[in-house]
Amino acid sequence: MATNKILVIDDSKVIQKMVREMLPPGNFDVLQAMNGEDGLEMIRKEHPNLIMLDFLLPRVSGWDVFQELQNISKTEGKMTPLVLMSGRKEEVAEKISEPFEYFEFIEKPFEKKSLIGAIKSAMAKAKNWHPPGGGSSSTSGGAAAGGGASAAEIMAMKKQIATMQAEIDALKKQVSQIITVVKQKLK
Repeated sequence: MATNKILVIDDSKVIQKMVREMLPPGNFDVLQAMNGEDGLEMIRKEHPNLIMLDFLLPRVSGWDVFQELQNISKTEGKMTPLVLMSGRKEEVAEKISEPFEYFEFIEKPFEKKSLIGAIKSAMAKAKNWHPPGGGSSSTSGGAAAGGGASAAEIMAMKKQIATMQAEIDALKKQVSQIITVVKQKLK
């Protein structure tokens, strides 16, 4: 019986088959999901020992799955080893800055030796992961002190700040319009 569950989330049956054939026989139970939505469901149900995630997926993108994995890791207090796959590394690096600290990246197509190396590296990187926020909640200098936010968390925060700023600007405009109407009514 297989001792380790590997979840391959990729919309390409070719990649799924390739991964299955490249892994040593008997050691792994290879689970498969064709999209991010199904992948997240399998992560929650099956608790795989390793996840291989395509960055470009239908329904729920690889980026969204990655962000949800970060949330799951924070909740559970441990990181599931992750190998992020893409045919274009620059698409990944646009959203997640290098060096990739807690997961491994492999560019498609890949050879067996590269896959095995990426899996070993992902497992080692996941062991080095520490839950964020193990102390001060200060945002200034936290990253420099070694206990700061990961690049993915920083990107998520920047996105959230930009959204909030847009909402603030829209509210300011609405308040300005209300003040103008009130002033006209008072005249």
